[in-house]
Amino acid sequence: MKAEAYLFGQVLGTHSFLLKDGFLQPDEYSEIREQYFLPGGETGTAATVLASLGVQVRMDGTWIGTEVAPMLKKFYEDKPVDLSPLHYTDDAGVMDYVVIAGLVRSPMGRFQTLFSTGERWWSIPKEEDIAGCKAAAVDPFFGAETLQAAELCRKLNVPYVTIDSPHDSPLHRYAAVNVVSKECTSQHYAGMAPEDIMALLQKESEGLTILTQGGGDMLYGRKGQETKRMKPFRVPVVSTLGAGDTFKAGCVYGLLHGMNDEELVRFASACSAIAISRFPLPLHPPRLEEVKKLIREGQ
Repeated sequence: MKAEAYLFGQVLGTHSFLLKDGFLQPDEYSEIREQYFLPGGETGTAATVLASLGVQVRMDGTWIGTEVAPMLKKFYEDKPVDLSPLHYTDDAGVMDYVVIAGLVRSPMGRFQTLFSTGERWWSIPKEEDIAGCKAAAVDPFFGAETLQAAELCRKLNVPYVTIDSPHDSPLHRYAAVNVVSKECTSQHYAGMAPEDIMALLQKESEGLTILTQGGGDMLYGRKGQETKRMKPFRVPVVSTLGAGDTFKAGCVYGLLHGMNDEELVRFASACSAIAISRFPLPLHPPRLEEVKKLIREGQ
């Protein structure tokens, strides 16, 4: 398959649980409304969304184990997603577990344990997988291999989107788009005003920086430019799982279609808004016609 977009990062099997009556409380029973085992991770979710938008995708990243592989292959068998770069192992594989109730969610996993081993459990990016693509997305989690993916994109003149990369990181410096979440700013810029964080980020990159703030205004801008604001779309929230990954996918779509900064931010925001209005996201990803409709209506 000839791919338009290359994605490198977390590809998981996600066990998701949507609760019926509010979030978990200590020593209290909770009723599960719906539960699923579907593709997840920042890259897996973005691949699903981009495929729904009509983009041909190639993805690589996390090694895929025996419990995840059958589900992943079956899910993508009828979608324009090339899984050929993925590496398969004989262990169970990397999975996470997410409990969800509207605006609140709690992910669980063994990622701290996995990263603390010092052993690599993800692929080494290959130039031939990126060559010919028109845009990419590179997640920041895999150390030297993350930087290698970014360097290969630069070598091949493939613009890439990244997420949650601090102002002093090479990943931010050379990104076409860096989407920075509240989680990242809380970790790296605690106590700083969003405008001051944006000033730091914009100074260090020629690319577009977008600061998302949940239901608050998004800030965006480039080096030497005034920071701009945009309100997110207001929709009924069913689940926030995958909202940021969908926003990233919207940015990749914007790069592929030559959108200007305002168009790209609005398109990504509309994708994310549709994502949080439904569950589970992998079975109901945003479709291009409904994203365009939401942008037209402005609701």
